[in-house]
Amino acid sequence: MVQQYSAWRVLTRRKHLAADGNEGESKLNRVLGLWDLTALGVGSTLGAGVYVLAGQIAKDQAGPSVMLSFAIAALASLLAGICYAEFGARVPKAGSAYVYSYVCIGEFVAFVIGWNLMLEYVIGTASVCRGISLYLDTLLNDTLKQSFAEAAPMHVSFLGSYFDFLAFGLVVVFGVALAFGVDTSAMANNFVTCVNIFILGFVIIAGAIKADFSNWTVDASAPPENATNIGNGGFFPFGFEGTLRGAATCFFGFVGFDCIATTGEEVRHPRKNIPRSILLSLLIIFLCYFGVSTVLTLMLPYYEQDVNAPLPYAFEYVGWPVAMWIVTIGGLVGLLASLFGALFPLPRVMYSMAQDGLLFRFLGKVSPRFQVPVTGSIVAALFTALIAGLFDLAQLVNLLSIGTLLAYSVVAISITILRYMEYCDAEEQSSPTAAITETTSLTTRSARFTWSSMCTQLFNVHRVPEPNQLSTRIVGVLTTLFCLLSLGLGVLLMQAYPAIKSQKPWALTLLILLILLIALVLLLICLQPREAHSRLFRVPFVPVVPAISIFINIYLMLQLDSWTWIRFGVWMIVGLSIYFFYGLPNSYREMRRQRAGWQKLKYSEQF
Repeated sequence: MVQQYSAWRVLTRRKHLAADGNEGESKLNRVLGLWDLTALGVGSTLGAGVYVLAGQIAKDQAGPSVMLSFAIAALASLLAGICYAEFGARVPKAGSAYVYSYVCIGEFVAFVIGWNLMLEYVIGTASVCRGISLYLDTLLNDTLKQSFAEAAPMHVSFLGSYFDFLAFGLVVVFGVALAFGVDTSAMANNFVTCVNIFILGFVIIAGAIKADFSNWTVDASAPPENATNIGNGGFFPFGFEGTLRGAATCFFGFVGFDCIATTGEEVRHPRKNIPRSILLSLLIIFLCYFGVSTVLTLMLPYYEQDVNAPLPYAFEYVGWPVAMWIVTIGGLVGLLASLFGALFPLPRVMYSMAQDGLLFRFLGKVSPRFQVPVTGSIVAALFTALIAGLFDLAQLVNLLSIGTLLAYSVVAISITILRYMEYCDAEEQSSPTAAITETTSLTTRSARFTWSSMCTQLFNVHRVPEPNQLSTRIVGVLTTLFCLLSLGLGVLLMQAYPAIKSQKPWALTLLILLILLIALVLLLICLQPREAHSRLFRVPFVPVVPAISIFINIYLMLQLDSWTWIRFGVWMIVGLSIYFFYGLPNSYREMRRQRAGWQKLKYSEQF
C-alpha cells in the first residue's frame, strides 16, 4: 500500500544524516587538500574589494576607525563561518547550504536556498568579470568601452549600454577550464592567490614605512584647506555609529568563503580539511583587510582618500610611483582569483540539486574521464557569460548580497535544529537507506501531543536526556519564533532609532520587550535535550552563536532596497515554477528509486 502524503509532509520531507561518520563514495574526483581549499576561500573573497573598500569606508563612514569596522565585520563573518565549518565536517557533500537545509529543515526550503545560491554565484561571477573589464578599460583609456559600444550597442533601459565581449569571453574560458580539470585549475588559483597575498603584504609593509600617526588625530576645529566631510575629527570622526555603519558595509567584503563548503565531494579528508580551511581563510582575509585599512589611514588623512582607487592614490600621495603600479597590478590579480572562486561552486550546487531530482538531471551528469559535472559546468558558464555581457556592474551588485545573507541565516538555523534533533536508532542510521530516508522535520507519523505534555517538555520538567519527537518539534517552533522576533527587533532599530536615541517611552518599551522575549526563547531552547557529544568540529555555545548570526543577517537584509527585493521576487517566481512542475515530482521519484535500489541490494545479499 502506497503511503499517502499531505502537501505539507511532501514540502518538508528531508534526508537523514548518516551517523556512522563515513564520508561515502563520490562520483567526483577528490583532489583538493587543505591549502587548495584555503586558497579557494581567500581568492574568492580578497578580490578588488581589498584594494577599494577600505578607502571608501574610511572617507564616508568610519574615518581611521575603519580598522575596527573590519574587526567587527570579521567577528560577524566568523559566526557564520563556524556554522559552515560544523556542517562541512558533518555533511561532506557538494551543495553547501542547500544540502544542510535539506538535512535539517526540508525539501522546499532546500530548493529555495539552492536556487538563491545559484543566483549568488551567477551574479558574483558576472560582476567580477564586469569589474575586470572596467579595470582594464581604465588602464586603456576607455578603448574597450568605445569599441564594444560601436560593435554591439544596446538601447534597453534594464540592460547595459553595450554588450561586454571581454566579460563574456572571460567566463567562457574559465568555465571550460574548470569543466576539464579541477586539479590544474586549483594549481593556477593557488598561484594567483599567493601573488595577491604577496602584493598585499608589500602594501602593508611599504605603507607602514610611510605611516604618520597624526592622521589619526585630525583637529576638526582647525580643518585643512579644501578638506570636505571631515566630521568631528580624531579616531572616530563620524562617531561610533559611523564605525558600525562601516562594519555593515565591511561584512560584504568577507562574502565568498562559503564556496569552500561546496567542495565536500572533491576534498581529501573533508571532515578535517573543510572546517580548518574555512577558519584559516577567514583569519587570512581579516589580517589582510585589517592591515591594509590601518596603513591606508596612516599614509594619508581619511578625508583625502580616493574612493575609486585609494591604494594607488595613497602611494602617489607619498611619492612612490613604483608602488602605485605594483598595487594596480595587484588589483587585476585579485580580480582573477575572485573569478575562479565565484565560478567554481556554481556547477557543484547544480550537480547536487540535479542528483536529488530538483533540477534537470543532465546538469548532474559526471564525466567518467574528468570526474567533473562537465555539462553542468558548461551550461553554468554560458548562462553566467550571457549575464556578464548584458548587464552593468551596478545592476549586478545589487542582487549579490541577498542570496548570501539568506544562505547564512538558514545554515545558522539548521545548526540550531540539528543540535536538538531526534535521531533514528543506531540500526537504522547505519543502514544504507539512512542517507535517503524520506521524513519530515515538522510532522510525525504516529505520536500525538497534548498541551500538558508540550508545556512539560517546554521547560523540560522531567529532565529528558535525549531529543525526542516532541522536543525536536518544540525547538523548531522556538527557532521560528526567534526569527520573527529578530525581524521585529531589526525593523524597530531601523525605523525607530531616533526615538530610541531620544529615549521615547514607547520605543524603549518595545525594545526591552523584544529583547526579553528573545532571551526567553533562547533560554527555552537551552532547556531542551541535545544530541550526544561528537568528535567532529562543533559550533560552541549553541543556540547563542547561531542566534547572533541569524539576527545580524536579518538586520543586513532589511538594509537592502526595494528594487533588490523585486528582482529577487522575479528570480524566485522562475525558480518555484521549476520546482513545482519538475523538481517536486522528480525528487519524490528519485527518493523512491534510491530506496528501491537499496532494498533490492539488501535482498540479493540475503540470498
